[in-house]
Amino acid sequence: MPDTFALSAEDNKLVTLARSARARVGAAEGAAVRDQDGRTYAAATVALPSLAISALQLAVASAVASGATKIEAAAVVTSAAGLEEAGRAAVRDLAPSAPIHVANPTGTVHGTVTA
Repeated sequence: MPDTFALSAEDNKLVTLARSARARVGAAEGAAVRDQDGRTYAAATVALPSLAISALQLAVASAVASGATKIEAAAVVTSAAGLEEAGRAAVRDLAPSAPIHVANPTGTVHGTVTA
């Protein structure tokens, strides 16, 4: 896998939104998704004693709660080595092959998951 990827302007926006969501609350991860109408949804990891949800799961849930039926693309900003499975599965529920860009906290994209 190459060290960096060239993204479209729309996908770069997802990375920026994910970085902002993560930084705003000091969360472990930030994520953003774009739906079939071009609307974007950003979220950060929630880790409460009674509720734990990944940033990507929450971004997908926000999109679905707003009427989205398809995800065109997603981005996750994390310091983890890879993409967490629950978030990947949430995106795949709405889009079997939408790209999920994985970036580090500085916004450098290190990989894109398409399956």
